[in-house]
Amino acid sequence: MHVLDRIERKVLLNAPRQQVWEALTDAEQFGRWFGIALEGKKFVAGATIEAPITYPGYEHVVWKARIERVLPQTHFSFWWHPYAVEKGVDYEKETPTLVEFTIEDRAPGILLRVVESGFDAVPEARRQKAFKMNSRGWDEQMSNIETYLSQARRA
Repeated sequence: MHVLDRIERKVLLNAPRQQVWEALTDAEQFGRWFGIALEGKKFVAGATIEAPITYPGYEHVVWKARIERVLPQTHFSFWWHPYAVEKGVDYEKETPTLVEFTIEDRAPGILLRVVESGFDAVPEARRQKAFKMNSRGWDEQMSNIETYLSQARRA
């Protein structure tokens, strides 16, 4: 079975554009809904960032990403190794996938789209599992950011 090269998800968020943008690009806020301990960290284009995952069952994993681009109010992207969760495995020699978030006005809210591409370069032995786990993961993360923003509005 051929695994597709990209995962794409979108969600219509009932929140102001600035609030959606900050939830994506303020590292601490991103960590809160994504499940990473990013307190005191910043997303800077070209920089690599590492922090422990706080998501239940994955606390042994360190999230590592290289920030690609931060285009104010429209585009945020980073490179990472998909489903890099095995203890003792060095994923650094693998080609990472690119995760791109874009936001656009879409009445009555903001359309958030995430595309993760480059799965064709993931080693065949783990490509299908990485694709499947991240497909499921992005479904959950789109729901997480929606919940995070609705709780922020009520606070």
